[in-house]
Amino acid sequence: MDMNQYLSMFIDESNDHLQSLNEKMLELENNPEDISIVQVIFRSAHTLKGMAATMGFEDLASLTHKMENVLDLVRNEKLTMAEPIFDVLFQSLDALESMVQDIMAGGEGKADVSAIVSRLQAIESGEVSNSPAAVDESSTASTSSALALDEFQSSVLTQSINDGQGAMFIHVTISQTSQLKSVRAYMVFDLLERSGEVIKTEPSVQEIEQDQFDYEFTLYYITPMPPEELQKAILNISEIEKVEVVPLTIEMLGQSAQNEAAVSVEAPDQDAPVKDSDSKSSKEIASEAKAKPIKNNAKPAGGTVGNRTIRVDIERLDVLMNLFSELLIDRSRLEQLASDLDHSDLIETVSHMSRVSSDLQNIVLKLRMVPVDTVFNRFPRMVRDLAKSLDKKVDLVITGAETELDRTVIDEIGDPLVHLLRNAVDHGVESIAKRVEAGKPETGTVQLRAFHSGNHVFIEIEDDGAGIYREKLLKTAISRGVVTEEEGATMSDEQVYQLLFAPGFSTAETISDISGRGVGLDVVKAKITSLGGNVSIYSSPGKGTNFSVQLPLTLSIIAAMLIRLGDEKYAIPLSSIVETGIIKRERIRDVHGSKMITFRENLIPYVSLAGLFGVSGYSDKDEDEIEIVVIRKGEQLAALAVDDFIGQNEIVIKSLGKYLPAIQGISGATILGDGQVALIIDPNGLIK
Repeated sequence: MDMNQYLSMFIDESNDHLQSLNEKMLELENNPEDISIVQVIFRSAHTLKGMAATMGFEDLASLTHKMENVLDLVRNEKLTMAEPIFDVLFQSLDALESMVQDIMAGGEGKADVSAIVSRLQAIESGEVSNSPAAVDESSTASTSSALALDEFQSSVLTQSINDGQGAMFIHVTISQTSQLKSVRAYMVFDLLERSGEVIKTEPSVQEIEQDQFDYEFTLYYITPMPPEELQKAILNISEIEKVEVVPLTIEMLGQSAQNEAAVSVEAPDQDAPVKDSDSKSSKEIASEAKAKPIKNNAKPAGGTVGNRTIRVDIERLDVLMNLFSELLIDRSRLEQLASDLDHSDLIETVSHMSRVSSDLQNIVLKLRMVPVDTVFNRFPRMVRDLAKSLDKKVDLVITGAETELDRTVIDEIGDPLVHLLRNAVDHGVESIAKRVEAGKPETGTVQLRAFHSGNHVFIEIEDDGAGIYREKLLKTAISRGVVTEEEGATMSDEQVYQLLFAPGFSTAETISDISGRGVGLDVVKAKITSLGGNVSIYSSPGKGTNFSVQLPLTLSIIAAMLIRLGDEKYAIPLSSIVETGIIKRERIRDVHGSKMITFRENLIPYVSLAGLFGVSGYSDKDEDEIEIVVIRKGEQLAALAVDDFIGQNEIVIKSLGKYLPAIQGISGATILGDGQVALIIDPNGLIK
C-alpha cells in the first residue's frame, strides 16, 4: 500500500472520529455528569492523536493531546464540565476539522491554534475550573506526564528489554527562569541520542524545537545506561531543574505502561554532591516511587468482534455502476433476440441470466445506497452553534436518519439542507422573549425527518416558530417586482409560499450571513430540481413552517413504463405513474383555453405528447378512444395521451450531454434492448 492509500485511510478515519467527537460532545453537554460519555470522547481523541502522530501531522496531534489532558481531568473527576470548557473543546474540534480539510486539500495540516492551546492549558492548570474538590496531592506529586504508546512503539520497547537493553520513561523539567528552554531541551536530546534511541516524545520534537512547550517534556527511551547514571548526566545540563526516570519492565509495557514509577532527583546546589542512588536496585527505587496511572489502551478480555466492513473508493462504485448499466442494456438485447428466435434453450438460458442479473442489480444498487445520517450527523453541532450565536434556545430532533438514498443524491443534498436549517433557526424560531410573549416554551424545536414513500425519499424540516404570513410575504414580493398586485390576489397560499424561491427574494430586514428565509432558497430549489426532486412549503401563521423535499431514490437505474408514439418510443418513470387507462374523446373538455379531463371527480390537465414533441406517425386527434397515462407531481396530476403501451422495464438513465439544450419534459435517454434510444419523460417538467 502506498502513502496515498495510507493518507486516504487517515482522512476517512479522522473524519469519522471528529464526527463522533462532535456527537458525543453534544451528548455530554446535555448530560455533563455522565463520565461514561467522557470515556468515549477520551478514547476517540486518543486514537485521533495516535493516528496524526503516526502520519507526521504534529500540529494536529499536539492539539488533540491538549484536549486529552483536559478530558483526563474530567474522567478522573478532578474537573467538572462547564460552559466555558465546552466552548473551548468545540473550538478545538473546529480547528482539528480545519486541519483535516487542509490535509485533504494537499496541505500539511498546520494551523495557528496558540489561542486555543492557551485556553486549554488554563483549564488544565485550574485557571478555568469548576472542580468539585482539590486534586489529590499524592496523585500529582510526580510531575511525569502520561504518554501513550502505539502497538509498534510498544513492541520496539518490549523487544529491547528482551534483548537486554534498558527501556526508560523519562520526564524532564527545565527551570522556569530559563530564557532558552528549547535550547536546553535540544541539549538533552543531543545527550540522549549519543547513548540510545528516543522512541516517543510529548510534546513532539517539532513543538519543542519551536519553543511550544511548558518547561517540561516526557519521552520513552532505549539505552544500556543505568537509570541513575542517565539522571545525573541530564541533571548536569545547565538549567535542568528536575529529572524523573522509570526503568520499564515487560509487565509495565504489557499494560501500556499503566504505572509510572519515578526516580526523582532534585537539581543539586552548586556545592552539593548529587544524591547517590547506587545502593538501591531500580526495582526498589520503582517500588518506592509514587505510581501514577496513565491511559489504558488494552482491549477488554475476550476482545471484540471485528467490524465486517471495508472502505471502497466511490470512484470504483461509479465504475461498477457504469459497467452494470452496459450489462443491463445487453440483457435487454438478449431477451429481445431470444424472443425473436423462439429457441427454447436460448430462452431458458437468457431467463436464468435475467434472474441472476436482477439479483446483481439489487446488490449493486444497495452498495450505492447510503443512510442520510451521513449528512444529518453534522447538523446538531451546526444548530447548536447557530442558536448560541443568535441567543436562542433550539432543540434539533432527528428521525429517520437510517433512511437510505443513492450516494449521488447524498453528495448533492447536504448544502440545500444546510440552507433550510439555517433559515429555520434564524428566521423561523422566534427569540426567547417573543416565544414567551406568544405563550410558547423558551426552547424552540426544529424537526428534521426522513422517510420513504414509494420510489421517493422525503426529507422534511419543520419548526414551531412564527410561521409565514401571506400578506407580509406578498407585500415584499410586490415591492421587489417579483409579482404584481393583480397576480398576487389570485394566488393560492402554496403559490405565495413558493415566492420564497424567487431569485434574490428575502424577507429579512437586515441582510447577514444568516438572514431571512429567502437567502439562498433559489439555489436550494435549483439544486433539488436538478436532482429530479421538488420542494413544497406548508405553514401555519404563528405555529410554524414545514419545508418538504421530495427526492428520487436513485439517479442511475429506474423502473419505467415504455410507451409508443408513432415511430418513437418513450419511457415514463413508474414512480410518477398513478394509473393507465382508455378514455373516449368526448370526455376531453376545453376549460379557459386548456384541455382537461375528469379523473376521479376532479378536473386534471390533458397533454398530447405527440403534439407537444411534434411526433410524426401518430395524432390523438384521429382517435375516438385514447390511451392515457395519469402522472403525478406532488399533489398535482395530469393525463398524457399515448399511442400504445409496450410494457415495464428496468432502464439505465443516460444524460443528454452538455451539447444539447434543456428540453422541457425530457430528463434523459435510455438504450433499449433492440438498440433504439428512448427519451425519458420528466413529469416535473410537464406539470406546472
